[in-house]
Amino acid sequence: MPGSDRMDNERGTIKAMTEMYCASHHQTTKGILCGTCTSFLKYAEQRLANCPFQAEKPTCANCTVHCYKKDMRNLAREIMRYAGPRMILRHPVMAIRHLLASRIKPLALNK
Repeated sequence: MPGSDRMDNERGTIKAMTEMYCASHHQTTKGILCGTCTSFLKYAEQRLANCPFQAEKPTCANCTVHCYKKDMRNLAREIMRYAGPRMILRHPVMAIRHLLASRIKPLALNK
């Protein structure tokens, strides 16, 4: 499916960021999430699966439709504030892809 790479990158990024946040804030081991972070990740994946833009999806920060409930939106911000600056050191390729995706609009949105 065209554009599925974009959604796969978003899923991978949110998973990596959540794992880093959980390990630091909830003292979990790599790859294991606490209940709160597991719930958040499932919620985030559901939001991505139901995204009306799909292949043309902008990064969440640049999206015109904010689909997270307030408590989940606040947790997402907290996770991103913590993990975002650390991504370049722990997941450099993923971080660069996400940075490029945030600067380059999908083709369908450039029109």
